[in-house]
Amino acid sequence: MALIWGRRTLFLRNDHGFEQAGGTNARSFGTTVAIRKAGPIERFRTRYPDFELAPDLGSRIGSREWFRGAATCAGMCALVMLLSPGFERPIYGSVPNPMTGSDADLARAQAIAPLAKGAASGSHLAATGLVVPLTDTPERPIIQHSVTLGSGSALASALARSGVGQTEAARVAALVAGAVNLGDLKSGTQLDLTLGRRTDKSQPRPLEKLAFRARFDLSLELVRTAAGLALNEIPIAVDHTPLRIRGRVGDSLYRSARAAGAPARAVEAYIRSIATRMPIGRVAADGQFDIIVEQAKAATGEVQLGNLLYAGLNNGNSKLQLVRWEEGGKVSWYDGSGTGERKGQMAMPASGRISSGFGLRRHPVLGFARMHKGMDIAAAYGSPIRAANDGTVAFAGRSGGYGNFVRLNHNGGMGTGYGHMSRIAVRAGQRVSRGQVIGYVGSTGLSTGPHLHYELYRNGVAINPRSISFSVVQQLGGSDLREFKAKLARLLSVPVGGTRAKPAEDTKPEK
Repeated sequence: MALIWGRRTLFLRNDHGFEQAGGTNARSFGTTVAIRKAGPIERFRTRYPDFELAPDLGSRIGSREWFRGAATCAGMCALVMLLSPGFERPIYGSVPNPMTGSDADLARAQAIAPLAKGAASGSHLAATGLVVPLTDTPERPIIQHSVTLGSGSALASALARSGVGQTEAARVAALVAGAVNLGDLKSGTQLDLTLGRRTDKSQPRPLEKLAFRARFDLSLELVRTAAGLALNEIPIAVDHTPLRIRGRVGDSLYRSARAAGAPARAVEAYIRSIATRMPIGRVAADGQFDIIVEQAKAATGEVQLGNLLYAGLNNGNSKLQLVRWEEGGKVSWYDGSGTGERKGQMAMPASGRISSGFGLRRHPVLGFARMHKGMDIAAAYGSPIRAANDGTVAFAGRSGGYGNFVRLNHNGGMGTGYGHMSRIAVRAGQRVSRGQVIGYVGSTGLSTGPHLHYELYRNGVAINPRSISFSVVQQLGGSDLREFKAKLARLLSVPVGGTRAKPAEDTKPEK
């Protein structure tokens, strides 16, 4: 039983404290609890719950609480100023003098000094009778280090700069030259040398071992035996399975191929190859690219990537397959049927021989000299005449001595004319494509036999058609075509994937 604020109250003790207590029988516990009366601070807090001794001066600016807080702050600052000794009466401190002599030596012996200061810590003891002064500084018995080779022809000089004797360096170069051509050693090759003990400091150290990577598939090691230096050739197994990468074109063909893991040089060659058959702007975002690149993977983990071998593109309704083909040292790209790329600006308008060229000549019908503004292509009567390039038909009909005549306008101010046709296959205003049949060889107009009179214009002025190269379409046949088909089948059987762990530099540039 206790008296709280003038009342008698009973409490029951339980596991949770007095907060959950209540009840009627306090005598069963045999104890009473007295609650301390609230002091003046608690009563002040109860009466003024919102009072703050140091209010926030950043909020409620201008209120009574703010002015009271400002006054409190000013009073505390004034109290600090009154308790301070003053600026005119500084407090002086004493600095001990630096130690010298034996005191400094004793203090240094008991301290930890950094090694950068010469490791001068510790007690210095006098030498005993067991200490014998050295007459000469001993040498390390073996020295191992690496040297970067500038060029293969400078192998002997690189060894000499590393401490190998001139005679022995020349001997090493001769042994290496017997295994590989010194000129084939790449700049930057690391030479791992081990130099042995020498009997006289005036003599160079003997070469105990030399090891380096001579080629991607060969390592060389020279070791010293009882008979002298011996060369060991260590072949390295290399897997030449090409690297095949496929993926979706997306917003950018280049970025998508690079993100899929294709090397930058191979992607550039891929885009150039595709552009010869299709404008890059017509490649759909949902198209699928297929890239196969030469790859050489060594057993030691290094990888070399070489030329682009195959460029494939599935562009929805159209599918393109281009294979790299080398013949006589020249590189060409053929599609899946063995048809090569077109080379040249203009296509040959008709199949035949050139019977007359551009320039002044004696007209075969009129009998006097006059300017021949084109070239004549002798061909069989009725042979197809094809458009030399994409363009629009500007004229199609009868035109004086030209007979049946067609004129095409092309981009860049270029134009072409086709005369003496037996029959015209297009009409004025029609769009034609490169290689499309526009008529047939005949002998209309001033002509002595079936042929095509072909003219070329630049900005409306006739120029020599031979000044513009004609395109040639290459076609493989016979054994070349069979070999080409076999190569295409091998490339298409390459699985997709591959890693580029430890990439080495590429073999040779794209052509």
